Amino acid sequence: MSTGVVTAGRVTHRSGTVDQLAAVSPESQDAAVAELLTVPDIEEAYVLSTCNRVEAYVVGSDHAVGRAALEEFFAGVDDEAIVTTDHDDSLRHLLRVAAGLESVILGEDQIIGQVRTAYEDARDADGIGSMLESAVTKAIHVGERARTETAINEGVVSLGSAATRRVAKEIDLEGAVSLVVGAGEMGQLAARSLAAAGVDELVVANRTVAHADHLVDDVTDETGVTARAVPLEALDTVATRADVVVAATGSEEPVLERRHLADGDATGAEPEQVVVDLGQPRDVAPTATALPSVCVFDLDDLESITDETREQRADAAREVEAIIDREFDLLCEQYKRARADEAIAAMYESAERIKEREVDTALSHFDGEVTESQREVVESMADSLVNQLLAPPTKSLREAAAEDDWSTIHTALQLFNPEFDAEDGAFAPPTAVTGANGEAGIGATDDD
Repeated sequence: MSTGVVTAGRVTHRSGTVDQLAAVSPESQDAAVAELLTVPDIEEAYVLSTCNRVEAYVVGSDHAVGRAALEEFFAGVDDEAIVTTDHDDSLRHLLRVAAGLESVILGEDQIIGQVRTAYEDARDADGIGSMLESAVTKAIHVGERARTETAINEGVVSLGSAATRRVAKEIDLEGAVSLVVGAGEMGQLAARSLAAAGVDELVVANRTVAHADHLVDDVTDETGVTARAVPLEALDTVATRADVVVAATGSEEPVLERRHLADGDATGAEPEQVVVDLGQPRDVAPTATALPSVCVFDLDDLESITDETREQRADAAREVEAIIDREFDLLCEQYKRARADEAIAAMYESAERIKEREVDTALSHFDGEVTESQREVVESMADSLVNQLLAPPTKSLREAAAEDDWSTIHTALQLFNPEFDAEDGAFAPPTAVTGANGEAGIGATDDD
């Protein structure tokens, strides 16, 4: 079990702007983990990057090491956009993220899949050790419990469906022509939501047309809507005639320019075209907002929809909070047991070395060749002595861990583990070393 502590940093939809999120978004999650692991004294790393958050969790020898690594990782944005947390708050926040309590859409389902994918990416990059293995798998377990045991994910459950509801406030979706740009997970959610809302025609534009074809086939089978797939190059012809455009790609540059969109006078009560930009970085060029006939919404503009959902799910959220409290306590107990077990293992390994030496010495005094049965008798007696002698200290060490008596475990390691270096820091849970409410080293506190 790692003797380090977890430190986390994040830029989210709550703490930063869309542009700030784009500035800190890594090229890939596994590459970001690999980068963090190059920092001296960083033992483990986990990075979660979505359109609404970039979060990094590191395990280091102490919080100063972790904060230094995170400061470099988030160097692309102002400190005010960054939230850092020490061990306990970092672990609790990760559980809240997987449960959907930190999402733009309270309780949305997409995030738990993203947490799982980030776990696989971090594991592929050798970033998952014993401490983050326990933390992330616990978070996934909490996310599953939240969705199976409460109503936290009833109603609007994704940004794709939130986008559809926001558009419906501006125009009548029944009979509308809709365009979804991007066939990734967010694009799939938006396409299905628009089709279910009664649009007359759905066009999916994607860089890889085969992916768009697959989505179109699925949506057609599910809803019967008329749908077709086109390449991104077709935006010049298909975007202008769409009543609704939802853009959700992973492009580094805008894919929808002003020339793609409706350029009328907007003399009617409704806009000629409604565009929702779910991209991060932005998929719609900023100049498009100047078009009088086009109404452009971005992630920040979905807040009104998310507020409605938040009110509807308030009771369920309280139930999820109770689940998180219990599972967080279990996670802390798991860490305590593991650290006590490491001290116990060191104690037994030390005793085993002594036992083997003394057994060999005793057998050397026998006259003649020692038989196998004689050796078994001596070794059995030695094992019995070791087990009886170590049973009371084993019980005491486990009780010490349960009672947060880390000085006892620290002393045991000094006595029985010849490689244990007391100068590396007290062998204790992070709250015993740093305090339960560690200072935030960069940017804002956890009260965002």
